[in-house]
Amino acid sequence: MSFKAFPQKSLVFLENIAKNNSKEWFLAHKDEYEKYILEPSRAFVEEMSEHLMALEPTINYAPKINHSLFKIYRDICRMGENKKPMKERIGYIFWQGGAKRLQSSSFYLHFSSTELFVSVGVRWFEKPMLDAYREFIKDEKNAKELFDIIKKLEEKGFKIIEKGYKYYPKGFTKETPYSELSLYKGMASYITLDATVVCEDDFIEKLYEIYEAMLPMQQLMYRVSLLS
Repeated sequence: MSFKAFPQKSLVFLENIAKNNSKEWFLAHKDEYEKYILEPSRAFVEEMSEHLMALEPTINYAPKINHSLFKIYRDICRMGENKKPMKERIGYIFWQGGAKRLQSSSFYLHFSSTELFVSVGVRWFEKPMLDAYREFIKDEKNAKELFDIIKKLEEKGFKIIEKGYKYYPKGFTKETPYSELSLYKGMASYITLDATVVCEDDFIEKLYEIYEAMLPMQQLMYRVSLLS
């Protein structure tokens, strides 16, 4: 299946899940999930991977669930108070290096019936990656490089994920150069757009332009991942 854009019915399906979030409803409409979500998603991963390899030839991807595709069933035992059984958005990841896709610097996106979220980097750190990140930014040269990347991305209209800590970790103080960087639980840049973008004929081109603009963040976080 060649890919140009997601059909409008992909958004309709996600809107219906939001209104009818139950396994019973999903099983009764599984054919729609396969036709409007799963099949075009596999084609999207194949098409987008070819474009991304022009930016980073060593990315990992596979058009399979638990690889570049995220499962639609939620892990309700791990996801706090939200016990809805189905996800109301569809996510994709193309990652570089590392066996753990979520602890590798990645090109990520998800969309719901209302919003498209596009991101690069690592959205939250497990301990090995957190330790590597903090060790990386202890070097003032590295910290300045990251600070400058953040500043340039923000000037272009991109956002940086929120800080996750209130207090400086061991080895950092208010006087440490670029000490605010130590307060992050992850490091990623992102942008949100209207979900209808995924149905436009130039979706792949728009997505490529976003990832190209955010590439310095992705590349720097890959360097950090090599230290973990």
